[in-house]
Amino acid sequence: MSESRWFSETLHPGVRVSYEARRVLHSEETPHQKLALIENEAFGKVLLLDEVIQVTTADEFIYHEMLAHVPILGHGAAADVLIIGGGDCGLAEEVLKHRSVRSLTQVEIDGAVVDFAREHFAEFNAPVFGDDRFQLEIADGARFVVETDRRFDIVLVDSTDPIGPGAVLFTEAFYGGVQRCLKPGGIMAAQNSVPFLQHKEFVSAVSAMSGAFPVVSAYVVAVPGYFGGHMTLGWASESRDALDVPVEELRQRFAQADIATRYYTPEVHAAAFALPRYILEALDEGLAADR
Repeated sequence: MSESRWFSETLHPGVRVSYEARRVLHSEETPHQKLALIENEAFGKVLLLDEVIQVTTADEFIYHEMLAHVPILGHGAAADVLIIGGGDCGLAEEVLKHRSVRSLTQVEIDGAVVDFAREHFAEFNAPVFGDDRFQLEIADGARFVVETDRRFDIVLVDSTDPIGPGAVLFTEAFYGGVQRCLKPGGIMAAQNSVPFLQHKEFVSAVSAMSGAFPVVSAYVVAVPGYFGGHMTLGWASESRDALDVPVEELRQRFAQADIATRYYTPEVHAAAFALPRYILEALDEGLAADR
């Protein structure tokens, strides 16, 4: 693989997306997956796990801001946050921008990914490792949520796609574990695929979430490095309160948080839940499948 100047992602049947590597910066087989880092003219440094794009230095802020700030500002008083996955620690960086967050626990199954990201993605994750609120556990996230005696205001699932090591993080049993370790009023937000190319996976995840939570929805984000149209982020909670926060209240919370963003705004936050019809129909299909 390192001998080629082009790296191809073949996650979706019938589709090949290729990235030219100016340089192959790193390539190895960890105990859990194949890891590669390339340098690309458009996307900067690009991390692939099992030949699937995970993060790029050019667009990581888009995905990480929306996965972090939408549930945290929707909640309005989040103090304790749990991340499952997220080995590049870009999501942790966004969470820790909130001074209201008292503790952040991250559970990542592959310690090699974290070590690698700390070395190669310091431009966005360096603040994480110097923050006393951050606690990293190298462990199985699916096991953690059913065994821990801790409770969290927000659980963020920053997983790979529902194949290989990430598949368990899209099951009803896992979502039930997440529901178990949320405090009253808690929210889960999770990576939930690109529905145009992963319709079945999206519907299945929504169905599994609705088996564990009474309120399930999704919101969209446009991440250039994730091919196939809008990516969805799944939302699950016990009530609709955090979904129905008026834009003006979101503006006040955002101003009080006093954080710098490049994609997130309160207006984008509210608009992200206005789903294109094909995604709304897929959401309804997933919700109906659990009834």
